[in-house]
Amino acid sequence: MKRVDVVSAIIRDEGGRILLVKNKQGDSHYWGPPGGAVEAGETLEQALIREVKEETGYRIHVMGLSSVREVFFEKWENHVIFFAFFAKIIDGAIQINDPDEEIMEVLWADYEEAKARMPFLTEALKLTADGEKIWPFYAFEGTR
Repeated sequence: MKRVDVVSAIIRDEGGRILLVKNKQGDSHYWGPPGGAVEAGETLEQALIREVKEETGYRIHVMGLSSVREVFFEKWENHVIFFAFFAKIIDGAIQINDPDEEIMEVLWADYEEAKARMPFLTEALKLTADGEKIWPFYAFEGTR
């Protein structure tokens, strides 16, 4: 299996809304926090800053680790390690600059809307309605 590192940013605005991106996957789509694969020679932080800028138009400051999760994706023969970080926006405005053309939409969602759009990730990332920060955690999510 090939090891793939993926980063994502949990970003909330002053009102507690969560920044989400709509990702294209073949003929379908899924919602999640902005992020993507770490490229050769990049640190996790560099990859996160680059991915958020490409996908949303925002420049961010990485605040700290939220979680480390891993999954074996048998279909693609990938061993994926997901690193989620808390981040805050430094500047910018919503503008998709995704060179891979995988991002369809960017939006700010309140907790209930985020939960409706990405029920699995809301639970997996332990996101809460009040934005309470939890201790960083690790989870093995099995084989898919």
